[in-house]
Order: sequence, then structure tokens, then C-alpha cells
Amino acid sequence: MKRLTVQLIIAILLTMSGIVLLFSGFWIDPQGLIDNSVLVAFGEISTFAGALFGVDYTYKFKIKNNE
Repeated sequence: MKRLTVQLIIAILLTMSGIVLLFSGFWIDPQGLIDNSVLVAFGEISTFAGALFGVDYTYKFKIKNNE
């Protein structure tokens, strides 16, 4: 697989998992194992990392197509 394809897949997975964890942190009452703040914090980190991967992918794709 090409490097850009792998980067795009990772960006999508990180963003989607981050969004799921953000919503889970607000809707699911923890059973004493994982606190809401942990779910929300990890969700925010995953969403941010996915967004950075996505922005990087977009610029690399534009540069590659311009060459």
C-alpha cells in the first residue's frame, strides 16, 4: 500500500474513534473502570491527531498532483 493511502486510513480511523469516544464519554455511565474525563480526553486527542493526519495528507496530495 502506498504511504499516502495508509496515512489517509489512519487519519479516518483516528478521527472516527475519537468522535465515538467523545460521544461515549458524555452518554455512557462508567462502571467504575473508565472515568468520563478519560474517555473525553482520549477522544479529543484522537480527533486532533486524525485531523492533523488529514491536513497533512491533503497538502501532500495537492503537492503530488501539481508535480
